[in-house]
Amino acid sequence: MDEVLKIVKDIQTGNIKPIYFLMGEEPYYIDKLSDYIEQNVLSEDEKGFNQTVLYGRDVSIEDVISTAKRYPMMAEHQVVIVKEAQDLSRTIDKLESYVENPLQSTVLVFCYKYKTLDKRKKMTKMLDKIGVVYESKKLYDNQVGDWIKRVLSGKSYSIEPKANAMLVEFLGTDLSKINNELEKLQIILPIGSTITPKHIEENIGFSKDFNNFELLNALGSKNQLKAFQIVQYFSDNQKANPLVVTTSTVFGFFIKLLKYHGLKDRNPRNVASVLGVNPFFLKDYDLALKNYPMKKVSQIVSSLRDVDVKSKGVGANALSQSDLLREMLYKIFN
Repeated sequence: MDEVLKIVKDIQTGNIKPIYFLMGEEPYYIDKLSDYIEQNVLSEDEKGFNQTVLYGRDVSIEDVISTAKRYPMMAEHQVVIVKEAQDLSRTIDKLESYVENPLQSTVLVFCYKYKTLDKRKKMTKMLDKIGVVYESKKLYDNQVGDWIKRVLSGKSYSIEPKANAMLVEFLGTDLSKINNELEKLQIILPIGSTITPKHIEENIGFSKDFNNFELLNALGSKNQLKAFQIVQYFSDNQKANPLVVTTSTVFGFFIKLLKYHGLKDRNPRNVASVLGVNPFFLKDYDLALKNYPMKKVSQIVSSLRDVDVKSKGVGANALSQSDLLREMLYKIFN
């Protein structure tokens, strides 16, 4: 994020590069930077003649270079944005001739999503020297919660830890999808609000009581009634609660618990770091640690592998999702 802010600040101060090659697995920041350039480098009057948006699936590298070599009309720059540029990956090396001598009055932007250039190649090194090469990397699961808090804080909102965990559980690491949901909440809630699990349930559609997060809570506290109620809800709402997601989530929980048992340094900060969890939820892991001795956790991990295989259709053609979930709970609680 610091690198993104630096790129934006450079543009604001007039330090504009002839080429911006935005690439990587996380499209969110690629879109943000591309949108910023599209909206801010030229004035509204200049955009009509000097701003061109191309799509990789519709053009060739030669078309891009030809457009980039045009001179601006009554403006200091022309802006050429190539969206979905990854569709040009097979011929992207042909860009090298332009990179060697780019037109300084052109701002050429490539949105090269889900792919990266080979950093060892001459063209990439040249791009990095004369322009900006930005790689947008996917966040790890344990980084997304902090990202959510940072984005909301920048807009004068906050979020409760449980609500934050619900968003990460249901939306994963897709920052664009998460941001879209956050923007919906910001439209509904006044500035300064704290987002709660109830807000998420009412406005995004996730149940605050029947979800994988609450299932883990029930498992950790050995609340069998609640756990069976949740898996019954999952069985009745299979489309919104895929079996493979539930089994992998539960498996991950007990793997973390196994790691916790093996830790010598149980300082809360170290535990949170090693397990990759928000310190707020350590009390849940502490309770689970007491309820499940290390030997039992090892047995559970082993049995969950079997349930996971069955959940993927191996040797379990006759078992329904409800049967598999009940079998999973039986093996955990007994």
